[in-house]
Amino acid sequence: MHINLPTWLTLFRVLLLPVMVVVFYLPFHGHNITAAIVFLLAAVTDWLDGFLARRMNLTSAFGAFLDPVADKLMVAVTLFLLVESHPEGWSSIVMAVTAAVIVGREISISALREWMAEVGMRATVKVAFIGKLKTVMQIVALVVLIVQHEKEATALRLYHIGEALLVIAGVLTIWSGLYYLHAAWPTLRGDAPRQPGAHGGA
Repeated sequence: MHINLPTWLTLFRVLLLPVMVVVFYLPFHGHNITAAIVFLLAAVTDWLDGFLARRMNLTSAFGAFLDPVADKLMVAVTLFLLVESHPEGWSSIVMAVTAAVIVGREISISALREWMAEVGMRATVKVAFIGKLKTVMQIVALVVLIVQHEKEATALRLYHIGEALLVIAGVLTIWSGLYYLHAAWPTLRGDAPRQPGAHGGA
């Protein structure tokens, strides 16, 4: 199987995840800033692989499958790290609930898109602006939270801002999920005709 450049970048993004996890826990000064840089590098490859795939017309079935998987792994792994390392109290509850909402939405919409593809209606739930805005807000919030986990960085006191941004990202996550559900609702109810040759999933 030939792997093109955008797909190599997607694979690189997946490989950066264990690197980020290791750096996040390593006991050296500035480890969280380094982890944030690794996370940002992964986020940049997310944009770059899509740009190159469109600009150079380098698309593949494997790349189309792997790209959304890499995106969701990147967010989910980072959220798990932050929830596990978050201090106790109400703030930790808010963080855990927000993380659960974001991960739950990603799983649900992935399942919805898979089913819509099975019935030949995948284009109905294609990525919309609200979904892109949600992704940007998640990335900004997670970068702030990763950096602020570095306790020695006393000059940076933005952790609560990062928490607030993550809650906003959670709201956008629900909003975008409802947007996709609304778009798919006629098909889910059986009101929209299936495309020729489409079949149901198991």
